[in-house]
Amino acid sequence: MRQIVLDTETTGLEVAEGHRIIEVGCIELLNRRLTQNRFHFYLNPDREIDPGAVEVHGITNQFLADKPRFAEISSDLLNFLKDAELIIHNAPFDVGFLDAEFTRVNPKWVGISKACPVTDTLQMARKLHPGQKNNLDALCRRYAVDNSQRDLHGALLDAEILAEVYLAMTGGQASLSLGAQETLGTGAGKQRDTQIRADRPALRVIPADAVELAAHSKRLEAIAKAAGAPAVWQQLEPNPESV
Repeated sequence: MRQIVLDTETTGLEVAEGHRIIEVGCIELLNRRLTQNRFHFYLNPDREIDPGAVEVHGITNQFLADKPRFAEISSDLLNFLKDAELIIHNAPFDVGFLDAEFTRVNPKWVGISKACPVTDTLQMARKLHPGQKNNLDALCRRYAVDNSQRDLHGALLDAEILAEVYLAMTGGQASLSLGAQETLGTGAGKQRDTQIRADRPALRVIPADAVELAAHSKRLEAIAKAAGAPAVWQQLEPNPESV
């Protein structure tokens, strides 16, 4: 399964007012694993960037003066997105801008959602966390994703952060059977028990070393900070003074 986590930065908020994409960043997930495959370009929009937008992403017209136009990278972008599901936070915004750009290149453009399935992580988060803030920063806090480098918005950085958030949001373990059951056919509920032999070899136990234990403790602290309370397994750990 190939997925592309995508984000854009623009000259302003309203595509209907002629605002343009000035940065596109894409991160590849292959079978829910991050790869090193990236697609990233800054783009010359041939128009002024709104001052309010510059405050958000810090990208200026002077910086973009020697950058390519969207038409120059459109074919490469389409090839990168081909046969992938797009993962986008607040998808209507980015899809609207992408469709406007592709239509300028090809007036017969059919729309990005016709070319690729699109998953909106904002809608997903609203269903999972109704009545709560579900912007990217809030989700980072909720899922203990490090966004400390996000002083300003950036398409590639935000795509990298969103990829981690998406994997955390969708990474629930469906079964604790750990292979003790085998699925028969494709129908739901068609399972059979697998008997475990009494004379099976003993399982090899490899205890965590000091580095791994320290990393585990750091992760628990991050989860507790995001949740506002200690993790359940922290509460269940025995008190050394009582042992």
